[in-house]
Amino acid sequence: MIGEKTVTAIILVAGNSTRFGTGNNKNFELLNGKTVLSYSLDAFNQNQYVDNILVAMREEDKEQVQKIIDLSNVKKEIQLVIGGKSRQESVYHCIKQTTSDIVIIHDGARPAIKQQYIKECIENMKEYKGVTIGVPSKDTIKITDNNHIVINTTKRSNTWIIQTPQCFDRKILTQLHEKYQNDEVTDDCMLLEKEGYPVKIIKGDYTNLKITTYEDIDIMKAFINTI
Repeated sequence: MIGEKTVTAIILVAGNSTRFGTGNNKNFELLNGKTVLSYSLDAFNQNQYVDNILVAMREEDKEQVQKIIDLSNVKKEIQLVIGGKSRQESVYHCIKQTTSDIVIIHDGARPAIKQQYIKECIENMKEYKGVTIGVPSKDTIKITDNNHIVINTTKRSNTWIIQTPQCFDRKILTQLHEKYQNDEVTDDCMLLEKEGYPVKIIKGDYTNLKITTYEDIDIMKAFINTI
């Protein structure tokens, strides 16, 4: 809880992990003796503002997720939610299961998330309806058309790589999910952008890597010791 506002953390592990290449859910891989999901659970359990946790998962993973929770030291209430066919659907299923004022949404496959970023993300909800963690792009980013022909080039100093967690006013986010349910969105900030809500970016760091391919496990083993 922050002030008089309640906070629910949503951890997303319902993806198919297709690019991971092993046929297994990347969130269940061991990372220095703990599952990837365990790190995210621990991070939000330790945060002073978070009241409870929802985990969005596939039906077939329910038993495995419950085992990970049972072996954890998480003291906060955890509710398992069956996700949808897309990230967008999974988030919507979760926000319909909570009445909290604020939701903070995180990719379970980002195990190196630091407490300071969770804290800053939630605290900035005093001024904004949407907040996200991100890092400045190190590379020049070009925008193309569908034929891969360059349309323009972004200004690098204003170009950010967006990460999670992302915080939102739950009521507004729910309304926008229902309004734009037929639109394809890759993160929830896009919904607020469609309606003209300012979204605040909190500068994070590059260790908050999302595990996508199996090679990322080795990279993360080094990063995880920095949190």
